[in-house]
Amino acid sequence: MEFELSDEEQAFQAAVRKFGDKVLRPNERKIDSEGRIPPEVLQEMARLGLLAMPVPTEYGGLGGSAVLTELAAEEIGRGDFSMATAVFFLLEAGWGWTLSQHGTEEAKREILPPVCQGKAFLGIATTEPTGGSDLAHMRTTSTRTSDGFSVRGEKAFLSGVEEARTMGGGHLTLTKSTDGKGFNFLYVPTTAAGNSTQKFQNMGRMGISTGAITYSDTKVPRKYLLGEEGHGFDLALEGFTVARTFVSAACIGAAERALETGIAYIRERQAFGQPLGKFEGIQFEAVDLYAQIEAVKWQCRRAAWLLDKYTLAGDDSHRSEVVKAVASVKLTAPPVAFETVKRVMMWYGAAGYTKDVGLELGLRGVMSYMVGAEGGLNIMRIILGRELLGKEFVPYR
Repeated sequence: MEFELSDEEQAFQAAVRKFGDKVLRPNERKIDSEGRIPPEVLQEMARLGLLAMPVPTEYGGLGGSAVLTELAAEEIGRGDFSMATAVFFLLEAGWGWTLSQHGTEEAKREILPPVCQGKAFLGIATTEPTGGSDLAHMRTTSTRTSDGFSVRGEKAFLSGVEEARTMGGGHLTLTKSTDGKGFNFLYVPTTAAGNSTQKFQNMGRMGISTGAITYSDTKVPRKYLLGEEGHGFDLALEGFTVARTFVSAACIGAAERALETGIAYIRERQAFGQPLGKFEGIQFEAVDLYAQIEAVKWQCRRAAWLLDKYTLAGDDSHRSEVVKAVASVKLTAPPVAFETVKRVMMWYGAAGYTKDVGLELGLRGVMSYMVGAEGGLNIMRIILGRELLGKEFVPYR
């Protein structure tokens, strides 16, 4: 693995950081307070090729590598501290790639170009009200019909429910086949007849909606089936492996911004006749946070490199190595980011608790990645336990 970025990668990273500084930062408070990402922000992302980056160029994407996408995720997490834009970005990247690999040609040419242009939304629907990560026991079903499938059930805690309803688009939806032959992975347009939606009120990342979709005999054309009938479960797991890498990268970007903000503050803030940074209690804490962020950053970069070398190349021979790398960084990055933001808030004292300082944006946003987005921390532990000890010790699918 080459640790130094290529000239092209460095130039791209610089361009995305400029976008973060010039476009995202000035809009982050508006994104949080108004509960949406402004259309002009999405259009600028589309112009830069940031939406659904790994999607091949023939379907409107950039054809970007996992490493390049990971770099972009870092900068977007740094730019919009609320993490809302990062959520939008990683969903389009991870699940856009999944659709580009396993969707029918007709579906790819219909769905992906508007997603890449910022004119439609693409998300993932696996979680249900009666069970989050216990996908094997889901209740949403799909029944084969003469021209496709009929879907019944409910999915909950989905990102982008309102965006898919207003912009157009839908979610890749995992369903249990009623014929007892496994799971079907279907693209379901949110505005399809038979669907109804509900919006939830989150504590953070307000700029992208969270909600539920109820499917009442929703008719889904056969062209929207991903992969083979009955084999959708593994496709969903593969998609999560890709998306989790970009989740972790966004957390790293947020952590770096928080620490840089804090270091600038403790250099200048005077207490008891000297800068706060001269007190070893704070100085050592800053050093420890820096070391943790650097460690998890390179852990994430390696996970992206493995994705490029194997998963995105269609090589399943090192599946366990890839899964362990991704689960490890998804287990590590959100807590490191959360702890960094929390500690820096404490350096500020009472001011850190105000919206004027702005650190609370990151604290609320990063928390979503701790509790469940793209898999909670304990699910990452289960995945790692299974890969390290074997399925006979951890029989969770």
